Amino acid sequence: MRIAIIGFGLEGKAAYRYYKNKGEITVCDLNPVDVPEGVYMQSGPNYLADLPRFDVIVRSPSIKPSDIVSAAGRDILARLTSNTNEFLRVSPTQNIIGVTGTKGKGTTSSLIAKILDSMGKRVLLGGNIGVPALDLLSQDVQPDDWVVLELSSYQLIDCKYSPHIAVCLMVEPEHQDWHNDVDEYYNAKTNLFRHQSAVDIAIYYALNESASRIASTSKGFKIPFMDEPGALVRDGQFSIGDQVICSVDELKLLGQHNWQNIAAAITVAWQVEQNREAIKKAVTNFTGLPYRLELRADKDGIRYYNDSFSSAPPASIAAIEAIPGNKIIVIGGYDRNLPLENLAAAIKQKDQEVRRIILIGQSSQRVANALDAVGFDGYTLLGNKNMDEIVKTAKSLAQPGDAIVLSPGFPSFDMFKNFTDRGDQFNQALENYEL
Repeated sequence: MRIAIIGFGLEGKAAYRYYKNKGEITVCDLNPVDVPEGVYMQSGPNYLADLPRFDVIVRSPSIKPSDIVSAAGRDILARLTSNTNEFLRVSPTQNIIGVTGTKGKGTTSSLIAKILDSMGKRVLLGGNIGVPALDLLSQDVQPDDWVVLELSSYQLIDCKYSPHIAVCLMVEPEHQDWHNDVDEYYNAKTNLFRHQSAVDIAIYYALNESASRIASTSKGFKIPFMDEPGALVRDGQFSIGDQVICSVDELKLLGQHNWQNIAAAITVAWQVEQNREAIKKAVTNFTGLPYRLELRADKDGIRYYNDSFSSAPPASIAAIEAIPGNKIIVIGGYDRNLPLENLAAAIKQKDQEVRRIILIGQSSQRVANALDAVGFDGYTLLGNKNMDEIVKTAKSLAQPGDAIVLSPGFPSFDMFKNFTDRGDQFNQALENYEL
C-alpha cells in the first residue's frame, strides 16, 4: 500500500508512527523537512503533484482539502483521511467525547477529563489540545476507557465520523484567513454532529444561535447547557436537574466567560455518571490551562497574568472583565484585520480600572487608532520591543494592587513562533526582571 502524508508537523508525524508498518510512505510538504529513514520526500511548489498514485492520503490540519482537490480532482476525496478520521474509525472504545467551538475548547475538554478521572474512569485527552488522536492508540485504549478530543474546524472540515457525545460551545466567525468563508467554518463544526445516530448525544450552548443550529444536524438526543435540562447558573450556583453542584464563589477558574465551559463539562459528565461529589471536586479544584489567565507571579503587591493563548479581541475583552481591580494590559500581535470596535469600547468602559494599555506587534497602530476613536488615550506604543522591554515597561507603570496582564488578542506570528513561545518568553522575562 502506498501512503502519502501531507504536512509533517505534529499530526503528520503521528500519522507516520501509525502507518509506518502498513506500507510505503511518502511525505508531501511545501518545505523540505527531515523524514525518517526509508520515507520518501516530495516538496516544493509541486508537493501535491501526482496524488492519485497513492492508495491512502493523510491530510494534516493545516492543509486545506480544497487545495488537495485542486491538485488532484474530487475523486481523490475517496482516498483522503486524517488523524481524526482514522482514530474515530478504528478506536477500540466508543466512549468518545468531541468538543468544538470558537473559544474554550481546551478548557472544557480538560475539565471534562478531570471530572471523569475524579469518577474513577480511565481517560485519554487529545486532539487539538496537543496529543494527536492517532498517538492515543499507543496507550492501549480499552473498550471501557473514555477519550476526550478537542477538535478545531481544521480537523473537522472533512470529518466522516462523529463521536458518541458531541459538544458545541459558543461559535462566532473565526479563522477567515484559512476558510473560504464563514459558512465553510460553520459547516466544518457541523461535521462533529452530522454523522451521529439516534443513540448518540448532542450537547450545545443554548445562548448561542450558531451552536444551536450546528447541533441541530445531529440525529441524537439534544441537550442544551446554560439552560434546562443541562447545567446552568442560577442564583450564583451551578446546578443540573434538581442537584446543586457548587457555588460560583467556589471556583478557582477565573472569569465569567468560563461559566459556559464549566456548564458544558458538567452536562457532559452528567450523561456519563450522575456523581455530584466527583463533579464538584473536579470543578472547584480546576485552575485552568497554561497561558490562559494563568497567575504567574504575585510580588510587591503586583499580580502577573499570562494569557498568551488570547489570539482574538474577544479573549482580551474576557481578560479585562475577569481580572479584578486595576490592571495594565499588553495587547497586540499579528494583525488579521478583525474588527476592533468592541475591544476599544470594552477598554473605554473599564477606563477606571485599565491603568494602561501597552501596544505591541504589527497591530499596534491600528489598535491605537481604535482607542483614539473612543476617546481612550491611556496607551503606550511599544511596537516590536522584546518581551524583557515589555515587562519592564509594564512594571514601571504599575502600582501596588495592580495586575499586569499579557492578553494580546492577536496571533503571535509577527514576533514569536506561536502563543506558547510568546507565553514562555513572558514567563522568562518575569524571571529575568527578578520581580
